[in-house]
Amino acid sequence: MIIMEMVKIKNLYKRYENRKQPVLNNINLNIEEGTFLAIMGKSGSGKTTLLNAIATLDKFDSGDILINKKSLKDLEDKESAKFRKEKLGLIFQDYKLLNSLTVENNITLPLKMLNEKTSISSITKLLKIDHLLNFYPSELSGGQKQRVAIARAIIKKPLILLADEPTGALDTNNSQIIMKYLKQIKETSNITIIMVTHDSAVAAYADTVIFLQDGQIVKKVNKENKKINDFNMELANELASIEEEVI
Repeated sequence: MIIMEMVKIKNLYKRYENRKQPVLNNINLNIEEGTFLAIMGKSGSGKTTLLNAIATLDKFDSGDILINKKSLKDLEDKESAKFRKEKLGLIFQDYKLLNSLTVENNITLPLKMLNEKTSISSITKLLKIDHLLNFYPSELSGGQKQRVAIARAIIKKPLILLADEPTGALDTNNSQIIMKYLKQIKETSNITIIMVTHDSAVAAYADTVIFLQDGQIVKKVNKENKKINDFNMELANELASIEEEVI
């Protein structure tokens, strides 16, 4: 079976004007199709900036990102927005659901923007939100809101699902539920998932975890055949070790 390279990052560099040090410092990374990648690191390490660059939400100074062999380097704002709308699915910590729309209309909004029609029943049943379609976000729990946000992100069958702290506003039980759903979606659809998290228990659901420090990848760990709890402990120890080096 031919394994396709979904994301290729080459010498990615970015520095904010108010910072002396770059937030992304010549990052190189290849992500294969169907990979579940988690990005970890302490606050300010560059993990969210890297995710936003892949999501075409943030420009970079030099280097390049190729998604499915398409370069993002020279995309204008309108081109970036079109690419994001058609090819990427985004999940946020604060859900970003529209309170004026029902669950069903929140989920189908990306399809309407693309003038497409697709049945949502299989996705809503998978995420166990099919009984909530006529509810409004204000009537949902945090875990339910995030499941709706996941459905909205994957309904258009994107190339990549990008998640920024998807469990950050949830308790431990709901965090585990959300991660199990993401893992199931990845395994059944072979979608590529890139997730930022500060929580080793959440990152342990990924296939591969990279650690960022001062805008550079300082460690890469593969799950292989490890159990969730064992991988969680390994990641927690790696993160603690990296943070100790900074102190």
